[in-house]
Amino acid sequence: MRVRPCVEADFEAIHAIINDAARAYRGIIPADRWKVPYMGRDELSREIGAGVAFWGCEDGGKLLGVMGIQDVEDVTLIRHAYVGTADQRRGVGGGLLNTLRSQSERPLLVGTWAAAAWAIRFYEKHGFRLLSVAEKDRLLKRYWNIPLRQVETSVVLADDRWRRTDGG
Repeated sequence: MRVRPCVEADFEAIHAIINDAARAYRGIIPADRWKVPYMGRDELSREIGAGVAFWGCEDGGKLLGVMGIQDVEDVTLIRHAYVGTADQRRGVGGGLLNTLRSQSERPLLVGTWAAAAWAIRFYEKHGFRLLSVAEKDRLLKRYWNIPLRQVETSVVLADDRWRRTDGG
């Protein structure tokens, strides 16, 4: 397995992996935020156009998982981290995250759904810490462009480069 930057020719594979893996969030994501497909092609194009650079983990020329990275102001966001359902629990996500961590010297932040306990555990296992509700709200409104309902139902985790700013 190797991790590499995705290219334009990977667009359909990225789209397929995101929507395959997102099925795990059905019933976790609030019903008013869930949709099929979870991420349409137009939305994926907009995310790439907004500066999300996808990286992929491949084996034998097949993408197994993808993870985006996006510099926003003074931080780097981990965005849209998904591993195809057939390729989970093989170290794909960890390999992607470790590679993306090496791409930035800025603090890394990641947002995920509050009810996605497995996603939170994954990031904590890789050295991220869950931030307070107050700090999460502030950061999601500052660095992400998401609806208020998503802010309400999400969490933010930070790597060790992030200094607490909520006094906690």
